[in-house]
Amino acid sequence: MGIERLVDTKSRANDSAEEVFEQSLRPTDFENYIGQERLKNNLKLAISAVKKRNDGGTLDHVLLYGPPGLGKTTMAGVIAHELGANLKITSGPAIERAGDLASILTNLADGDVLFIDEIHRLRRAVEELLYSAMEDYKLDIVVGKGPAAHSMRIDLSKFTVIGATTRTGALAGPLRDRFGIIHRLEYYKNNEIKQIITRTAGILKTEITDDAAEMLSTRSRLTPRIANRLVKRVRDFADVNGDGIIDEKTTKSALELLEIDELGLDPADRNMLRLMEENYPGRPIGLSTIAALTGDEASTIEDYYEPYLLQIGFIERTPRGRMVTARGKKHLGLNS
Repeated sequence: MGIERLVDTKSRANDSAEEVFEQSLRPTDFENYIGQERLKNNLKLAISAVKKRNDGGTLDHVLLYGPPGLGKTTMAGVIAHELGANLKITSGPAIERAGDLASILTNLADGDVLFIDEIHRLRRAVEELLYSAMEDYKLDIVVGKGPAAHSMRIDLSKFTVIGATTRTGALAGPLRDRFGIIHRLEYYKNNEIKQIITRTAGILKTEITDDAAEMLSTRSRLTPRIANRLVKRVRDFADVNGDGIIDEKTTKSALELLEIDELGLDPADRNMLRLMEENYPGRPIGLSTIAALTGDEASTIEDYYEPYLLQIGFIERTPRGRMVTARGKKHLGLNS
């Protein structure tokens, strides 16, 4: 639709100001990383074991999956910091050819951590090259073409791959099998989001009341990335229309202006639910049909609208398609 949504969980990597803002808020260690306790406990154990052995070994390759905006990139940075390792960051779409991957891998030093975002979008040729690199720390490349072509094996430094994906099902089985540690990042609880909001306000040197933090926590779709954006926008509103303090009254006015309701739904969410129910009342709808109704890509619906609406019980998946639930209809004031 071309309109940038405030509650979109997509990372705005092309927005340098947004990227700098996110970087400034990211914790660097487990102590300051709020939430995801089960994941943190498992990683602490694995990292402690690697450090205790002190035999030159590396942490098993790690696969982090789950909805966008929950802190997969941040966790990769925390893991690298806790290991005392350098972090190299890239993404699946950025590695277009096998030669691109070879260049990255041959420049890694012992103990380095390579973070690959959207790892499910690696090209097949790149993926196959990564298999032996992850398993044996060796790189098999073909030099030349035609009858003169020959294979060359290059020894690599020992490194750890951290892969992040929103779609584990799109990941090839052989690649998934190379990961020794596989964890799903879960949606956050309201009290955890409230802690993140308070921490963010502190970093921004902005005073926030407890009631305002509570209100923002219920509008943040259980997602840290959205919580941080909301704090930034409400702070701007408070600076322009108030005394710079984020209180309950200022927060309510700012959220009304942004058209974000008490559950964090924005006009695009509400529009999609209404279109589904008005055009196909009480009937399941295919993903491509929803995309046609809203003007969005099917992958956008699946990755950025659907996870949260499923989480709060506003839509359900059936073998024949998606349906708006009675709870979703009630929230929108639609007749059941």
